[in-house]
Amino acid sequence: MPGTGHLLPFLGTAFVLIWLPGPSVLFVVSRGVALGRRAALATVLGNTGGMAAQLVLVAAGLGSILAHSIALLDVVRLVGAAYLVVLGVRMFRRRRGLARLPDATAAPRSGRRIVREGFVVGATNPKALIIFTAVVPAFAERGHGPLQLQIAALGAICVAIALLSDSSWAILAGSARRWLGRSPRRLELIGGAGGLAIIGLGVRLALTGRRG
Repeated sequence: MPGTGHLLPFLGTAFVLIWLPGPSVLFVVSRGVALGRRAALATVLGNTGGMAAQLVLVAAGLGSILAHSIALLDVVRLVGAAYLVVLGVRMFRRRRGLARLPDATAAPRSGRRIVREGFVVGATNPKALIIFTAVVPAFAERGHGPLQLQIAALGAICVAIALLSDSSWAILAGSARRWLGRSPRRLELIGGAGGLAIIGLGVRLALTGRRG
């Protein structure tokens, strides 16, 4: 694990980045509005499993490569920061698409299918991949244990934060499904604010140098 000097900034960055609406959060919200709280929570379960699968692959593969190259670690950080900016711009430009919630009139689904679909979204979520390949390594420190283990430990914290954060979104969307459904403008504002915040996090990551 990194020192406390890096751990606290990491927790703050990870919480904000994960909590902000991205592909997985918006998918969970859409399921909550369309299918209810239980379906949204089942989606969260599958999504978390997909995110964990990403972490295993990154920690095992990318971690061993980055452990031998500080320069490559900085390159990954800058590439990840640039992608966050692109992702934020894309989310902001597509915010009006949230007015047309997917699956608004969908037929009931089995719990197994909902979990499976959530897993696919989590395993292919580009924001989660950037968190594991750029944000997490940026907070790893030499001299605090093998880089692979640091990435795995910090990534596991991200998965736990995502589970709690997405569950809160699922409960909120399931409870407020009528309120959200009556005003597409509200979902548009959520997507727009999330896009701007992700742009800001990308800029911050690019400007944050690594120590150690």
